[in-house]
Amino acid sequence: MDDGSDFDRDWDDRFEGLSEDWEVIERVLPDGWQEAARLTGALRRTRGFKDAASLLRVMLIHLVDGCSLRETAVRAQAGGLADVSDVALLGRLRGCGEWFRWMVEQMSRRLSTTTQDVLVGKRVRLVDASVVCEPGATGSTWRIHYMIDLSTLACEQLQVTLPDEGETLTRFEVRANDILMADRGLAHRRGIRHVVAGGGDVIVRSNMVSVPLEDGKGKEVALLPKLRKLKVGEAREWPAFMRDDQGTIALRVCALKKSAEQKRKAQDKLREVASKKQRNLQPDTLEAAGYVVVLTTLREVSAQNILELYRHRWQIELAFKRLKSLLQLGHLKKTDQVGAKAWLQGKLFVATLIETLIAVGERFSPWGYFLSAEQGAPLSLA
Repeated sequence: MDDGSDFDRDWDDRFEGLSEDWEVIERVLPDGWQEAARLTGALRRTRGFKDAASLLRVMLIHLVDGCSLRETAVRAQAGGLADVSDVALLGRLRGCGEWFRWMVEQMSRRLSTTTQDVLVGKRVRLVDASVVCEPGATGSTWRIHYMIDLSTLACEQLQVTLPDEGETLTRFEVRANDILMADRGLAHRRGIRHVVAGGGDVIVRSNMVSVPLEDGKGKEVALLPKLRKLKVGEAREWPAFMRDDQGTIALRVCALKKSAEQKRKAQDKLREVASKKQRNLQPDTLEAAGYVVVLTTLREVSAQNILELYRHRWQIELAFKRLKSLLQLGHLKKTDQVGAKAWLQGKLFVATLIETLIAVGERFSPWGYFLSAEQGAPLSLA
């Protein structure tokens, strides 16, 4: 996964004022979104708000523009959208979490195909973390740890900690048949043991260091010599074991060789980071950047499908890049678990909304209709 720097550079230019583009937004919201506001409890009472549309528009001011609740209330009143206090807005936000989740689930179905047909009876959970820096000279910094259902983009678990508290899978509850999918920062022996002990499985990106591997005889597995034999587009796997103070866990190492272009980008990024931190870059680290290596405890799925499932995580990669940028806009409700979860779910809704707008963007035109007979078809000059 790249760092999203290209996205970050054009974020403000492309989506500044998104909360004001209501006519466009309304066209891509899922069918039944207004009724869902009532059914999920977001709009049980209309005091202060005329309807679901006014409620959502006010929430977008808070979630997209990064306004505090007090500033959001002022802007909502000035725009004739609602007449509520900041305290009342917090109550509304807390009640919107399930509504946001429902809309994200509906819209995410348009954005991605799924490989979960090979995982009947399993639940795929994406685990990640992001540092949130609140705005202002005295703004605090927090780390937000979250678990999201990959098929619906619903936030299922969330913790807010100080930024120096590390990322670990042990923060999350695990149930039988859960598959926890995570990036390299969460690939640690203690976390893998925690998931397996809870009856789940893992699919984690390997950083080649934090999870030492051995073969059935207890000898260290040297991965680079194996990886060097890979061809671009070829999925391979090798058996391995992870050892800790409780014994061993059987793993599969699934790997692909990157294209020359992706390898170059990954190595350039490593050089840049090493230069900034004034660290020496080891030759093996640089070489390993030319491969994608995934560790899994799953047994019944082919290496190709494991890697395809991991790729499915990146089918929503841009949405998560946008989420990480959106998390920097606004004030995290860190002392209120329900409010914090609703806030994150709202940020997920905005990220998914933006992805939806991009996906269907070419279907809009400045004159309001299509020139081709078939809507959305490329314009032919023949």
